[in-house]
Amino acid sequence: GILSIEQLISRVGVIGVTLMALLSGFGAVNCPYTYMSYFLRNVTDADILALERRLLQTMDMIVSKKKRIAVAHRTMFQRGEVHNRPTGFWGMIKSVTASVPGSENLSLIQQEVDALEELSRQLFLETADLHATKERIEYSKTFQGKYFNFLGYFFSIYCVWKIFMATINIVFDRVGKTDPVTRGIEITVNYLGIQFDVKFWSQHISFILVGIIIVTSIRGLLITLTKFFYAISSSKSSNVIVLLLAQIMGMYFVSSVLLIRMSMPPEYRTIITEVLGEL
Repeated sequence: GILSIEQLISRVGVIGVTLMALLSGFGAVNCPYTYMSYFLRNVTDADILALERRLLQTMDMIVSKKKRIAVAHRTMFQRGEVHNRPTGFWGMIKSVTASVPGSENLSLIQQEVDALEELSRQLFLETADLHATKERIEYSKTFQGKYFNFLGYFFSIYCVWKIFMATINIVFDRVGKTDPVTRGIEITVNYLGIQFDVKFWSQHISFILVGIIIVTSIRGLLITLTKFFYAISSSKSSNVIVLLLAQIMGMYFVSSVLLIRMSMPPEYRTIITEVLGEL
C-alpha cells in the first residue's frame, strides 16, 4: 500500500541518497585537491612580498585620494563661511542652483577611490590565498602531510574503481552478494595462503567499518550544513532552518541504513532487508 514502510522509505531514500551522492561527490573531489601535493601551486616568499607591496601601495593611494577629498570639502566649507551668504529670495535661489566649484573633480576622485577599494579587496583575498597555500606547502613536508598525500592518491584510485564498478553494476543490473571486507579478506587469504578465520574477523571488521562510515558521514553532513545555514540564517528564519535540518538528518540517516547494508555480512544484511523491505 501507499502507507507501507517500504513505500515511505523508498521515497525518503531518494532524497537522502541524492544528498549523500552530492556530499560524497564533493568530498571525493575536494579531499584529494586539498591534501595532495600534486595540486599545490609553487608559492615563494618573493611572490607573497610582491603582492603585499602592491596591496600597501593601493592602500596608500586610497588614503591619499581620500585625503584630497577631505581637504577639498574643508576648503569648500571654509569658502562658504568666509563669503557673505546671499540674502533675499533671489539669493536663495542662486545659492541652490549655482554649481559648487570642484564638485565634478570630487566625483571622479570618489569613483577612483571605489575602484581602488575593490582592487584592494581582491589583492587582500589573493594575499590570504597565497599565505594559505604557503602553509599547505609547509604542512605537506611534514610526516602527517606526506601521510595525507598518500591517502589522497589511494582514495583517488579507489574512487575511480568505485565509479567503474558502479557503472558495470548499473549496465548489467548486478547486485553485490559479498560485502567488501569479506571479499578483501578472502582475496588476501587465498593470495598469501595463510590460516585465517574469515567469518569471525570479517564480521568484526565490517561492524567497525560501518561505525566509522556512520560517524564520519554524519559529521561531514553536519559540518557542511552548518556552514550553509550560517550563510543564510537570520533571527526570523532560525526555526525553519532547525526544522529543515531535522528533516534532512532523518532522510540522511535512513539513506545511510539503506546503503550500509552492502558493507555488512549477508546474515545481518537480511535482518535490515526484512525491516525495510526489498528496496
